[in-house]
Amino acid sequence: MSSLPRVAFLGTGLMGSQMARRLIGAGYPVTVWNRSRAKAEPLGGEGAVVADGAAEAVADAAIVITMLTDGPAVTDTLFGAARVAESLAPGALVIDMSSISPATARDHAQRLAAHGRRHIDAPVSGGVSGAAAGSLAIMAGCDETDFAEALPAFAPMGRATRVGPSGAGQLSKLANQVIVGVTIGAVAEALLLAAAGGADPAAVRDAIRGGFAESRILDEHGRRMLERNFLPGGKVRTHIKDLDTALAEALDSGVTLPLTQNARDRFAFVRDAMGGGGYDHTALLLQLEEAANGARVGEGKDQLPG
Repeated sequence: MSSLPRVAFLGTGLMGSQMARRLIGAGYPVTVWNRSRAKAEPLGGEGAVVADGAAEAVADAAIVITMLTDGPAVTDTLFGAARVAESLAPGALVIDMSSISPATARDHAQRLAAHGRRHIDAPVSGGVSGAAAGSLAIMAGCDETDFAEALPAFAPMGRATRVGPSGAGQLSKLANQVIVGVTIGAVAEALLLAAAGGADPAAVRDAIRGGFAESRILDEHGRRMLERNFLPGGKVRTHIKDLDTALAEALDSGVTLPLTQNARDRFAFVRDAMGGGGYDHTALLLQLEEAANGARVGEGKDQLPG
């Protein structure tokens, strides 16, 4: 029997399933739950216990990790019909790794404290590949004692950094999403400029790598653009949700984010005018090509979901 604490993992979609696998591989006893049980079933064959309900999943867990679609989904799971908050074991630590608003994360922390339970907001960056490799960037908002307790569980999933008190993890994720969204646009524009002017965009990408323009976005998303691979990955609709949250937070804080607004509106065009809400966020390129008088990055056929 493992001496490690039992973990309940709620939400086993593309990201959550890989993160749960990392914990199973590290020797943690893991119970999994997902609204659509079929998404959790494969983990049952890899050593996890598959629970029928969220309340059942958390009943004997020392650590409860949520990886859900958005703030309302987390709120409903914790405090709605799923009855997770009232079913938590005494002393349980809830780690919400979903991407939600800072205000919602702070509200969850306060409501769980009223139940005598602890909370960390710890959203992640790194995508499905980072989740599978255990190389996620984990941004935690919590007190130092709870962070120290959570570190061993974070370790199989990636590199965790405490960035401040409750809600600060979500602020850090918003900053991440601003950088990713704006940089995807910059890479798309750069490759489109190269293609429109007669240069080989693949060669241009190779040439500028290692200089000041080097980034993971240029590496991974630039390659996707050249391959015309718009299969998700990080979805357009999810990135819009995060940028909307960032813009709302900026408004509340009295700052303006014009580059973020521009990127958000271009993602929205892909979602609304091109039916691309489920495309990878690299598909921002498609919006730029739409107005580029026939200029196109990459030679192949578009790879699109569905």
